Amino acid sequence: MNEKDKYGLFIAEYGKALPALRAFLRQLLPSWFDVDEVLQETSIILWKKFDQFEPGSSFSAWASMVARFEVLKYRRGKSRDRHVFSDETLELLAEECLDMEEKLAEQRQVLKTCFAKLEQKQQTLLTQSYSRDLSIKELAENEGKSPGSLYKVLDRLRVKLMKCVKDNGALAHG
Repeated sequence: MNEKDKYGLFIAEYGKALPALRAFLRQLLPSWFDVDEVLQETSIILWKKFDQFEPGSSFSAWASMVARFEVLKYRRGKSRDRHVFSDETLELLAEECLDMEEKLAEQRQVLKTCFAKLEQKQQTLLTQSYSRDLSIKELAENEGKSPGSLYKVLDRLRVKLMKCVKDNGALAHG
């Protein structure tokens, strides 16, 4: 793989993994400042060691493992601070966070599948209701409905999605 392809692949994988990686670090570190510090070091290491990444495996899991080691290194540097977890506690938290991230990824996939089952108009309505471009009042006007009526429609769609996620999630874990 040439350098340009490698760079493109890294950026794509890193971009997809970044929100989960930041959330993972935030659960292990006391402040956003600490998260930014460790994320910067983790990013440098991920790029330097990208040749060691196995294509087809989970970039997010690999990045989280690298981040975990960077958190430990960062903590050793801050060891005089009395507001720091013990290494054992940190390891336990890291394991829990990784387990939780896997479950959340599964739930996101089920939600995506359920969302795709909705009619296009329903998908658009839900998407617009969660965007910051339009208020519910403006969206209701665009749909020719009252805000109260639109809230009822959105509530029914949310219940429909929740039931689908529950049913499909139970099948995946049952």
